[in-house]
Amino acid sequence: MDSTADDERSPLITHSDSRSSPIWALTRSLSRNDEASSNGQQQQTTTRTLGLFAGVFCPVALSMFSTLLFLRSGFVVGQAGILESVLQLVLAYFILVMTVLSISAISTNGALEGGGAYYMISRALGPEFGGSIGFLFFVANVLAVGLYVTGFVEAMIENFGPGGTMVDHAFLKGDHDFWYKYLYCSIVLFVCLGICIVGGAVFAKTSLVIFLVVVVCLLSVFISVFAKNSRTEIEYAQQAKHTFERRNISLECFQANASGFVLQDGANYTGLRAKTFKDNTFSEYQKDYITKDLMTFATVFAILFSSVTGILNGANMSGELKEPSKAIPKGTLYAVMFTFISYLLLIILVGGSSDRCLLLNNYIFLQEINLWKPFVLIGIFAATLSAALGNLIGASRILQALANDHLFWFVLNPATITTKSGNPYVAVLISWFLVQLVLLVGSLNAIAPATSVFFLMSYASVNLACLALELASAPNFRPTFKYFTWYTCTLGLIGCIVMCFLISSLYSSIAIIVMLILAIILHFRSLPTQWGSISQALIFHQVRKYLLMLDSRKAHVKYWRPQILLLVANPRQCSELITFINDIKKGGLYVIGHVKLGSLDSYTTDPILEENPKWLGLIDYLKVKAFVEVTMANTVSEGLQHLLRLSGMGGMKPNTVCFGFVDDSKPKDTLSFMNNERRRRFFTRLESGKKVSIDNLFMNVRGDGDSGQLSPLEYVKLISDSLKMQKNVCLCRHFDQLSKQSIVNSKKTLFIDVWPVNLFRPDTANFFDNTCLFMLQLACILTMVPGWKSKTRLRVFLCLNAQTDNTLQKQQKLDAFLHQLRIEASVKIVTWDHLVSHLPVMSGNSSDKLTLMEKFHAVPTEFISSINQLITSYSSTTALSFMYLPVPPTDVRESETYLNSLRLLSDNLPPTVFVHGLHPVTSTTL
Repeated sequence: MDSTADDERSPLITHSDSRSSPIWALTRSLSRNDEASSNGQQQQTTTRTLGLFAGVFCPVALSMFSTLLFLRSGFVVGQAGILESVLQLVLAYFILVMTVLSISAISTNGALEGGGAYYMISRALGPEFGGSIGFLFFVANVLAVGLYVTGFVEAMIENFGPGGTMVDHAFLKGDHDFWYKYLYCSIVLFVCLGICIVGGAVFAKTSLVIFLVVVVCLLSVFISVFAKNSRTEIEYAQQAKHTFERRNISLECFQANASGFVLQDGANYTGLRAKTFKDNTFSEYQKDYITKDLMTFATVFAILFSSVTGILNGANMSGELKEPSKAIPKGTLYAVMFTFISYLLLIILVGGSSDRCLLLNNYIFLQEINLWKPFVLIGIFAATLSAALGNLIGASRILQALANDHLFWFVLNPATITTKSGNPYVAVLISWFLVQLVLLVGSLNAIAPATSVFFLMSYASVNLACLALELASAPNFRPTFKYFTWYTCTLGLIGCIVMCFLISSLYSSIAIIVMLILAIILHFRSLPTQWGSISQALIFHQVRKYLLMLDSRKAHVKYWRPQILLLVANPRQCSELITFINDIKKGGLYVIGHVKLGSLDSYTTDPILEENPKWLGLIDYLKVKAFVEVTMANTVSEGLQHLLRLSGMGGMKPNTVCFGFVDDSKPKDTLSFMNNERRRRFFTRLESGKKVSIDNLFMNVRGDGDSGQLSPLEYVKLISDSLKMQKNVCLCRHFDQLSKQSIVNSKKTLFIDVWPVNLFRPDTANFFDNTCLFMLQLACILTMVPGWKSKTRLRVFLCLNAQTDNTLQKQQKLDAFLHQLRIEASVKIVTWDHLVSHLPVMSGNSSDKLTLMEKFHAVPTEFISSINQLITSYSSTTALSFMYLPVPPTDVRESETYLNSLRLLSDNLPPTVFVHGLHPVTSTTL
């Protein structure tokens, strides 16, 4: 509560510099566009040179062909059969299409920068999930590079190693020599590194040529199947023995003859035959001749899916695309359609022309049936090498985007280093090094499951991002791509998650755990970004819906909880009180209210806009779960009425008001004390990145010669107004003495004391009115809070006149009542005959007894001092006391007497809460 208007601008907001606003960002973008138009668009032309076909269609199609097209299509058909192969293909492409629809929706909802899929996800879901999912997507791309490089080298060894199909004398070591194979993989990867260092745009420009080469090679396969339509024995001659030993081919498939090892049936390529198609229709899962693992539907699907995961390669080149919002949807969908048709035809032709033994035991059989063997070899090299390059470039771009966003502190800072042309060569080097580690796995089929899982998780996150945007119903989510709905996102999300765990529950669990750990770390970093978080939009959407359902007319006392408005003048002198109220709210509404004195007419802009960020920084510092409401009024009383009427929403409105106590004692700067106690300085970070110390946010505490901001009359009026507005009231005194840390570290049991009687009217003691029950409820709540629960016990004082009261009967009655309320407390008997015998008897008839009992009745100060001494004698081990607050006097002339009586009653006591309750808050029913 401020007594004067503060004309100084807050360090948190400067109205002349509104660079954090979206309007400023839009204006800056438009002004830059105008400037670019006037000065020429040479720089943009340099960095964004790729169109739909070369920038999206070709990279996506090449990556989706990769290892499956020429190296694993026969293996998949041989293991799963034609029907299950088609089913797996349809399932994989169903997931891909659903994801592409989500990608298209997100990519057409705004301007795309570099970073591709990571950029889209992070800007849609916010930094926590964006950063964690971006990391998973980076790992997926690294694994994919290892997969494709391994496929490339596998084809080299099959053709130029022992028993190779292209040379008579092998000049490469066999795949049984692990380190030679690793050397070959490293050499190929080094070539990819060199190309990527030159720049991704160079590769993108050559992708068109590579794509045409792969298409020609694929057409040669189709033509060969029809051209060579006769039964053919594929003999191994001199190389057969090496092939047999290396591959460990089943003896059931082969027999020895004079010319070498051939199939028992005499032919393994039959041409298109109905019998061959029938024999290959159903699945026949066997061991993989390299890994020796028994194949299943899930493992074969993992191999198939890992080879068609390139749908985001076009999006990864978003920084080089001329019109990413147009190129990404169309180019990706066209590539998906083209590759699906190609695979479907290949599965049918291969399954109808080659018997199962050939499919299971020869990865490169397509070379044997081709009219010209080098066509397939060229296709393998082109498809795998281009896919490896595309994913290596994609991984480096994602890593660079993560580094530019500074999500992981300084760890990724080196990845921001680029060449003059903008190529992130350090990010490429880091990605290259990680791929080198992946290559240690050795086998394509062993890398495939992990690759599939991480890509599926990435695709699931894309679908989740689009689903969240759709469900949030944000007005600014207006993608120009319209062919998606919430159920396409849901189907894609479910499909990805189900297939993840079907392929490998271990890898899936690891991916989810890593994602959650990173999300938690990034959440606690409290990153100051202007991306916007979809979680906030979803929370708003759901909270609004449930607030409408929360009907105050249906409230029941069984589910009552404190919903507290704490009025704060200067948080520097009541930080302990703020944290205490956070403890007793019991999951209820907690509002910290502040009244700034003044009139809006005196300001050019609303000063409350400058106050709010300070208080939000305070909440972050104290780690309390509270809302902030700051208002401006001519008087504190008027401001309190504003807060009581307008705080909260719907069924969530304050039912209790808490005030700090007003007296002449010098307040303590508890905020600075807490800062020193924690041995660190808290900084609240601005959106611009500037940090401001918590010590500089609020004015200093009142000095010795300064008067309080409220007179006794004004303070008592706040209490009366609150009761008039049907709010429970709590007055809190001595909370500068409260240290929860001391309570937690205490070696002895401390007590929470409840004095459930109006100590100003002891002749009308009643332990069962609303105020007493409210006191017991608050005290009971406090004993449920961690820290308080383990170190404190609840103690209820039963004040009796030993001469007139039946002590045993009243104690038993109170014990039974506490038991009925399920409140664990010990009852302490206190006799006060020597004090109350000298008090005048209260006047009034019996019908007015309760009303009079609650009202303030001036009593001699000697009596109050005696009561204070009595309470003090029991407070040596008291952590906190709850005491009865009588209704303030209606005669304003008695306000000072009322306040002095409360002060005298609570002098020299531990932290004390004066409580007055108006409504039932406890229930004995189920």
